[in-house]
Amino acid sequence: MHGGMNADLRSSADSVLARLVGDPTGTARLREDQWRAIEALVAHKRRALVVQRTGWGKSAVYFVATSLLRASGAGPTVIVSPLLALMRNQVEAAARAGIRARTINSANPEEWEGIQAEVAAGEVDVLLVSPERLNNPDFRDQVLPKLSAATGLLVVDEAHCISDWGHDFRPDYRRLRTMLADLPPGVPVLATTATANARVTADVAEQLGTGAGTDALVLRGPLDRESLSLAVLSLPDAAHRLAWLADHLGDLPGSGIIYTLTVAAAEEVTAYLRHRGHTVASYTGKTENADRQQAEDDLQANRVKALVATSALGMGFDKPDLGFVVHLGSPSSPIAYYQQVGRAGRGVEHAEVLLLPGREDEAIWQYFASVAFPPEEQVRRTLDVLAQAGRPLSLPALEPLVDLRRTRLETMLKVLDVDGAVHRVKGGWTSTGEPWAYDSERYAWVARQRAAEQQAMRDYAATTACRMEFLRRQLDDEEAAPCGRCDNCAGARFTADVSSAALDTARGELGRPGVELEPRKMWPTGLAAVGVDLKGRIPAGEQASTGRALGRLSDIGWGNRLRPMMAAQTADQPVPDDVTQAVVAVLADWARGPGGWASGAPDAPARPVGVVALPSRGRPELVATLAARIAEVGRMPLLGTLAYTGQVPEYGLPSSNSAQRVRALHQALAVPPELADALAGAAGPVLLVDDRAESGWTLAVAARLLRRAGAKEVFPLVLALQP
Repeated sequence: MHGGMNADLRSSADSVLARLVGDPTGTARLREDQWRAIEALVAHKRRALVVQRTGWGKSAVYFVATSLLRASGAGPTVIVSPLLALMRNQVEAAARAGIRARTINSANPEEWEGIQAEVAAGEVDVLLVSPERLNNPDFRDQVLPKLSAATGLLVVDEAHCISDWGHDFRPDYRRLRTMLADLPPGVPVLATTATANARVTADVAEQLGTGAGTDALVLRGPLDRESLSLAVLSLPDAAHRLAWLADHLGDLPGSGIIYTLTVAAAEEVTAYLRHRGHTVASYTGKTENADRQQAEDDLQANRVKALVATSALGMGFDKPDLGFVVHLGSPSSPIAYYQQVGRAGRGVEHAEVLLLPGREDEAIWQYFASVAFPPEEQVRRTLDVLAQAGRPLSLPALEPLVDLRRTRLETMLKVLDVDGAVHRVKGGWTSTGEPWAYDSERYAWVARQRAAEQQAMRDYAATTACRMEFLRRQLDDEEAAPCGRCDNCAGARFTADVSSAALDTARGELGRPGVELEPRKMWPTGLAAVGVDLKGRIPAGEQASTGRALGRLSDIGWGNRLRPMMAAQTADQPVPDDVTQAVVAVLADWARGPGGWASGAPDAPARPVGVVALPSRGRPELVATLAARIAEVGRMPLLGTLAYTGQVPEYGLPSSNSAQRVRALHQALAVPPELADALAGAAGPVLLVDDRAESGWTLAVAARLLRRAGAKEVFPLVLALQP
């Protein structure tokens, strides 16, 4: 391009930036790499991959490029991003620069037609689309072809999800490969991410090229964050970590985020810190949308000291003055860790980043790893069922026929759709009949990658070298060098000291046994398809009542005691004394609590008059001794044990899918005659004892059998809730 035209383009780009950042003086200037990306997109219509740290200004690149391309008559920019709900700030900034943005997502289907009309009329500059839309049949067949034909710039946000690095197999992003191939020649493409190592960068760049001679421009910046001071504090146990937070949260600068690995831990930590007088809010995948919005707003406005969050508070959350990020438990990969700590210190000179690893971390990593892509036999079973159906099958119709949880089933089907083995249509999924190969090499490779990343996080916690340099090398940053700021470079800024008051309170909070166990109230859909005549609401006279568990396997209190007991490699053994005492405390608290049989409430149930055990294949001694000890302490008869009928599948009961599990349990469990006689003579409720509850269906089927055999009420009591 001619030098003068180039200078004019640069001048126009800088003036758009000034409007975007609200600079009335017009003196704002693009960084050199920002300009190089914009020039490649606008002047040369190239494909570009920008790998730059969070807060570098990637959104400025695509909004400035959009403004310049639209001024030259190009069609609207399409941004594919998983973060639509978190892009409010950027969209508001774009509006200041005169850029009109609209969103198509699952929450506004009634607006799609109007938005498409606005796009056709040239009234929309930026259309934000979630990756899930790319797999929606209506959108894929009706909207996408027109959009591809009219697009002036395609932006792929969080582009690392395209790559095989995405351990959760984000199949929606794999659909982008098709979209890229269908774009008319000369349409520029921009991919952006803050977290990609060299292998991922090369992978994404190759896919952006999608053909010979279309090599993408890769702009990769250094990943140092000059404002961040990284540190690791190794504390003896969960109580010390909670107490440390209670004592030192006020010493951390500004407001920030405390990350936990599970929802249970986030709720525990929030309750404890509030009890200790801190203003904090919980933010997890279970938080309602309105509450999430309120929590985000409260953090932005510094009305809370911290959000206690799972990874649900994810990419795209933008608070430039975030003063700290603390991890209570270690994420399983340095890429995820770098991404989360990168939320701090974007607009301030100093921010604290602390990792407080816990001994439960590895068990939680293992749990999340266990929900990866299903084994081949389950995939083949699903393909066979679809092939034999001869009609589209919806997820609820398919779920009873294959032993997979609905979310995992849906993710698998999306992968199969991209691979061409199934097709999503109105009404569900159909088989294409195309041959399909199980990519065991790829899945084994992902498992190896995951193991290597977990080892890297162990090494990060243990290293005596510079922590920022360690992270940057994990992300293949060639300019990595000692930071001079972390605890290993500059000395620890925080001691491991905790006050006895905070520690006592934390021990009391974590040691308090007892979690409510909500009973199942509705049978799963689709049972008729597998020969079980149960549907709809479980009749009140056949339901279990609300029960209790000693703790959750995913929490940081009793979970730490129960996890080793429940581990597959742990031998079956009698119930330990400390666990028995804790269960007795749960029973006492339950009896006296609201609605308990000793509460004195007018509608309180009668006191349990006997104990029934569930049969256990894996831990018969643990369950039997637990039931016997409860009967002994409660001075109640041990009425007996439910029996297996001999119709239990050799491989055990299905564990993941509700309909399959109920079908197997329906055939497998029975009330033996001696237990039926004991129930007939029992004039009150019974306690139903088991080692753990995962889906709740074993307790639901067992309670139905006991109620039908004469039990007045059934109170489930288990050691552990999983997860």
